[in-house]
Amino acid sequence: MTTHASRYAFRIGPTGMLGALGLLLLLFVAVAGPVIWGADASHLDVAAAQQGPSAQHLLGTDSLGRDMFARVMSGARLSLVLAVLATALGSAAGVLLGAFPTVLGRRGRRAWESVMNTAIAFPALLLALCVATVAGVGAKGAVWALGIASAPNFARLTYTLASSVSGSDYVLAARILGVSRPRLMLRHVLPNIAEPLIVTTTLQVGGMLIALSGLSFIGLGVQPPSYDWGRLLNENLNRIYTAPAAALAPGVAIVIAGLVFTALGESATALVRADAPTAGAARPRRFGGAPRPTAAPWQQAEAAIPTADAGAYALRVHDLSVVFPGPVGPVHTVRGVTLDVRRGERVGIVGESGSGKTLTAMAIAGLVPEPGRVTAARMEIAGRDPGTLRAPERRRLLGSMTAVVFQDPLSSFNPALKMGRQLTEASEVHLGLPHARAIRLAQERLHQVRIPSPALRMAQYPHELSGGMRQRAMIAMGLMGEPELIIADEPTTALDVTVQEQIVRLLGQINQDTTAAILMISHDISVVTSLCHRVVVMYAGHIVEDIDVASLLAGPAHPYTQALLASVPHMGSDRNQPLATIPGRPPQPRELPAGCAFAPRCPFASDTCRSRQPPLQVRDGRRVACWHPRPPRAADPTDTTTTTAGPA
Repeated sequence: MTTHASRYAFRIGPTGMLGALGLLLLLFVAVAGPVIWGADASHLDVAAAQQGPSAQHLLGTDSLGRDMFARVMSGARLSLVLAVLATALGSAAGVLLGAFPTVLGRRGRRAWESVMNTAIAFPALLLALCVATVAGVGAKGAVWALGIASAPNFARLTYTLASSVSGSDYVLAARILGVSRPRLMLRHVLPNIAEPLIVTTTLQVGGMLIALSGLSFIGLGVQPPSYDWGRLLNENLNRIYTAPAAALAPGVAIVIAGLVFTALGESATALVRADAPTAGAARPRRFGGAPRPTAAPWQQAEAAIPTADAGAYALRVHDLSVVFPGPVGPVHTVRGVTLDVRRGERVGIVGESGSGKTLTAMAIAGLVPEPGRVTAARMEIAGRDPGTLRAPERRRLLGSMTAVVFQDPLSSFNPALKMGRQLTEASEVHLGLPHARAIRLAQERLHQVRIPSPALRMAQYPHELSGGMRQRAMIAMGLMGEPELIIADEPTTALDVTVQEQIVRLLGQINQDTTAAILMISHDISVVTSLCHRVVVMYAGHIVEDIDVASLLAGPAHPYTQALLASVPHMGSDRNQPLATIPGRPPQPRELPAGCAFAPRCPFASDTCRSRQPPLQVRDGRRVACWHPRPPRAADPTDTTTTTAGPA
């Protein structure tokens, strides 16, 4: 306990300690002031009017002989209460106004921004004076005036903070799950921006105290017989030269209280920074059921794709495109992707960064962020087209029968919610399970993905789990809804080699124990070949080769696929030679050439390659988009990771 206390004392520093002590003093005066000094503050003694400081009256007396020290001390309660009320009103209104637009559509956000920009452009002090006049002179009108005047700026801050998390993976997933907008805002958005808002609110109290005192000083705030520090300052300022102590005491109290709240806010900012983490035809059997008799062991990736019910597909996508608006026209990031995945099949998508593999997966899962536009001649998941379904059915298809395992589970999990709350949300929303049943199911799923002590882990926050454990928990979350398609987006990128192997084994075991197909996205072709039956190679938003693993290891047809394989080091690599690389860089989506996008980097490119886009055609049992495909070679049992491009 002592160690923790000393650590926090070190973080907040002497300024924070002084602020904390000052707050305790202010609270004491606000609570006890009217009790201790109230009688003296209201006692009239005209004979002792306007006296200077003395042993009996430390700050002198006012024009009616009332003790100024007692009035300053007893006036603290009303001054602080009004400041807190005005801050609470402004911050509450600002949070609601600023957070709700983040869960609206694009048009709703634009309309909100127009209105709020106009409100912010209007001077806050002038707005406060207008509201105070309309609401009426007095303490109530002053509170409403300053609360309303401060709301637009607080709303803008909240909107900026909320926008930074509204595009997070866990918010997008919650949208697909069908979480209502109020629940989305209260559960997934606001908890993750609470700390900076609390810090800002603390700082705001000091500013509100000064503003309220200013309104009282000019006669628009507290009215007699009530009094706050601003009112006392107004009544005694004309004695600044004859009795400076009585005139300046209320002002000094205002300054001290403002400094206390400023110190608290600054210390809270430092403390928050120090504590910030560094960082869904036939339904499948639940994970853990009896394995399919026809399923091959996951380690034998080159084994034949299961042929049982070969006409049933977990995924069918034809001519898929993803387009974003650009400064000089639309930018095509995914271009005409056609991909069919059978139930129980494991398909990998590989390519360099920017090849469009992740956007393809996000388009299938319905997670492409605005203003992206997804089009497809055909899109079916488990035999159903999401575009033809009503909103509830579409959310169930994408949120329950499709599972997405994101690349970075730390950013994909909501950092403000415990693991149990996040794991149970899908089953509660889509399966209609009561909370207790959903808790039991979540514990079963955590146990099945080999996470020890499931009950303990469900009571922890995401940052309290290791990287490998978080990735397993992400897989368990996907299994809460009995998915027919599992999309794994770079699930091993941030993990060490040992944990990578464990995750790959786990995905293979899940595929073996269910009919769920797996679509795995990775830049590491060696990881994909260790798990998948088939590999789809993408370049510049287009599929350049679709090949089974056995043929891939025997020799791919596309030069880009060959170059990817050659760039993967293996145990037989000559350590005296530099690592193989692919010269040049992938083209930007807005700078695609007229012909083959790989032509500028391909050693076999011809004039035809540079002028005409090659179609994706079937050659030797694989689909390849190349005018000069490489001929297959016999598999070398001593080399299962690399291949060498042959002559044209």
